[in-house]
Amino acid sequence: MKLKSKILVIAGSDSSGGAGIQGDIKTITSLGCYAMTAITAITSQNTTGVLSISKVPINEIKRQIEFTSKDIRPDAIKIGMLHSKKVIETVINSLKEIKVKKIILDPVMVAKGGTKLVDDKSIEIIKTKLMNRVSLITPNIPEAEILAKIKIKTTDDMIIAGKKLLSFGAKNVLIKGGHLKAKYVYDLYLNKGEKEFFKSKKIKTKNTHGTGCTLSSAIATYFSCGKTLKKSCKMAIDYVNHSIGSGPNYGKGHGPINHISVFNIKNKFK
Repeated sequence: MKLKSKILVIAGSDSSGGAGIQGDIKTITSLGCYAMTAITAITSQNTTGVLSISKVPINEIKRQIEFTSKDIRPDAIKIGMLHSKKVIETVINSLKEIKVKKIILDPVMVAKGGTKLVDDKSIEIIKTKLMNRVSLITPNIPEAEILAKIKIKTTDDMIIAGKKLLSFGAKNVLIKGGHLKAKYVYDLYLNKGEKEFFKSKKIKTKNTHGTGCTLSSAIATYFSCGKTLKKSCKMAIDYVNHSIGSGPNYGKGHGPINHISVFNIKNKFK
């Protein structure tokens, strides 16, 4: 199979393999593209939670992004965990240098087990300096609540929050609705000219570790291959749902999904 595009992932690692850089690489590779990485932090974690987070030196983050891109130019970039103000500023400066247009930002703020992964200064700079530089931001409901500073209990609340994110400078928003108590999952795609909910049946399982990382990487992958951003979101949601439904049931906590499920269902993604 010929590789279709090249994706640079800027994110933290996950030693348990389900989320972070490891989940991103699995996703991009499974969808037939080439993954490159710039690691922002090293986490020690498993399906039950995060034990520790070790910082990567700022200069090494900069070198990973710029030196890699100088040799193999990415067709798209996916940004995940950025744990400090200095890291975010470094990433912004590097984005200016490499000038890649297709950028997906997954504002990773809270781990599945509830551990907070970023500080308040980081959240503010994401809102004021990074959000307006990317093609799409993909918060889940807790992250959208933090960014928009409102409680989200209904799909109408999701729309209000999405519009607030647009007012902060976001070009396109995908708010993931999995945290709402409902029979179905409603994911909201929103920009200044479009509003659409993607409806999916909710799969009853605790094994959803890495779904956010996987979704944003899948969107970046489809987007890099020439799909529209809206179509990329829909295809990525379908991919994640199939991966959740065929999860391997590993670990004692929130287990990983099955990133290679696409090998059995690839005809559905044409």
